[in-house]
Amino acid sequence: MTIGVELEAQILRYYHVEKWRCGTIARQLHVHRGTVQRVLAQAGLPRIGPVLRPSQIDAYLPFVHETLKKFPSLTASRLYAMVYERGYRGGQHHFRHLVSLHRPRPMAEAYLRLRTLPGEQAQCDWGSFGHLQIGRARRPLMAFVMVLSWSRQIYLHFFLDARMDSFLAGHAGAWAAWSGLPRVVLYDNLKSAVLERRGDAIRFNPTLLAFAAHHRYEPRPVAVYRGNEKGRVERAIRFVRENFFAARKFVDLDDLNAQAALWCAGPAADRPCREEPTITVREAFAREQPSLLALPANPYPCELQLAVRVNKTPYVRFDLNDYTIPHTHVRRTLTVRADPRQVRILDGADLLATHVRSYDRGAQIEIATHIDALIARKREARHHRGLDHLAQAAPASQTLMLRAAERGGNLGNITANLLRLLDRYGASELQAAIEETLASGAAPHPNPVRLALERRREARKLPPPVAIPMPEHVRRKDTLVTPHRLDIYDQITGGTDELA
Repeated sequence: MTIGVELEAQILRYYHVEKWRCGTIARQLHVHRGTVQRVLAQAGLPRIGPVLRPSQIDAYLPFVHETLKKFPSLTASRLYAMVYERGYRGGQHHFRHLVSLHRPRPMAEAYLRLRTLPGEQAQCDWGSFGHLQIGRARRPLMAFVMVLSWSRQIYLHFFLDARMDSFLAGHAGAWAAWSGLPRVVLYDNLKSAVLERRGDAIRFNPTLLAFAAHHRYEPRPVAVYRGNEKGRVERAIRFVRENFFAARKFVDLDDLNAQAALWCAGPAADRPCREEPTITVREAFAREQPSLLALPANPYPCELQLAVRVNKTPYVRFDLNDYTIPHTHVRRTLTVRADPRQVRILDGADLLATHVRSYDRGAQIEIATHIDALIARKREARHHRGLDHLAQAAPASQTLMLRAAERGGNLGNITANLLRLLDRYGASELQAAIEETLASGAAPHPNPVRLALERRREARKLPPPVAIPMPEHVRRKDTLVTPHRLDIYDQITGGTDELA
């Protein structure tokens, strides 16, 4: 509680001149007792009042101090049991309070400022920036941040996961942007870098070790609970949050990464360099870049590779979506190699399919030849495939098929006729015609649907649709002709009914 100068002067006068106790001052001035004690302590005045009574713990304080000196983290409950066996009969809760006053406090740790040479070290880490909704999937938005320790040059790239392939792709992207790499990269103890650590014994991720061996740099993890050792990348992530991502608007991930690249080359590079405050990060990086290691001639493959088991359908499930393969390779274990842009499916060294990667959930990414080959092989698959096609083009067809099934209709014949109507009239017209048929209560059959389609066509005065291309003189026969009114003929004959 903050009090004014006048009230503080009253507290000091009542306590020092009038010899009021703290409780009396608190009650009369309507302030908390702790506020009165704080004012007196800050004023440096001696405590006036009765002499404190001796406490039961006084005789046990030497034992308490000695025990806490040997075992600073010993719990108060265990210490209470030890002094109770030695004759202490005070309350346990009051003893906890007294022990907290006498427990030794750890000394504040001081840190040296870590300095590095140009081109010697970089630090990298992941930063979480919420989620992105892509179709039916909610994907985490992760930022890969790498910063050169001397010049403080930042590389920023966003991914939709924090897996190993994205981790390595972030390294490759940073070094391509810098046209070189440092001699040492400092990591936190994340699973992409360190699988297990016991004291000084470290078991690195073998994929990261292979990547480091290819580029000839040293991966170095920071000590446990020593986040200050990678303070440069921690500050860089905070700088990204406050100066780039806050209130940032973007269309999709590609747009966000394009803006991030411009920000790294612009405002982030124009800030002062902490190692040399008289120059900017851009100028410091220009000095540091010649000290970086050269990139290897052959790039390291940063794709995600995993084995997948294919069931009886010609689809491979990967990252929440299904990708088609040739039907001749079902019930096998295949290999999926994926990067942020595409998904490749291989059987050993043979490439079976290449798909554009989808970040949706439950999507079916298909190659038409895969499905057509299976349909040609299994004719009984035509009916089910046709139902799926109808359900996607005209959702109302599902209700029509259910009513036809209840009446014992020939679903195969109905499906084939509806597919022909779909090819002739289009999806939107077929959907509207089926809805009109269902609303009218007509029989669930293709004939009422065909009649509804014809009524809609005639209302718009369109020519009849044709299923296959025909010569011009044949198509002219189907030209819509509007008949003349019969009363016109009566006017020509003069309105007489006489026969010629």
